Amino acid sequence: MTGTLAAIGAGLAAIGAGLGIGRIGGSAMESIARQPEATSKIQTAMLIAAALIEAVALFAVVVSLIAK
Repeated sequence: MTGTLAAIGAGLAAIGAGLGIGRIGGSAMESIARQPEATSKIQTAMLIAAALIEAVALFAVVVSLIAK
């Protein structure tokens, strides 16, 4: 039973990370379209935010699998 719950937790973490990174990417593209001169600053902020989301998602997957 706990193995199933761990798999569900890992899946939810992966889905959440995918949605978050997709939203960041979409917002960044919209921002770049509005202000092309700020492209480098927007890309830098986008990459940092995506890395933080990936780190949290990886941590959540590891915790859910360890709790198994």
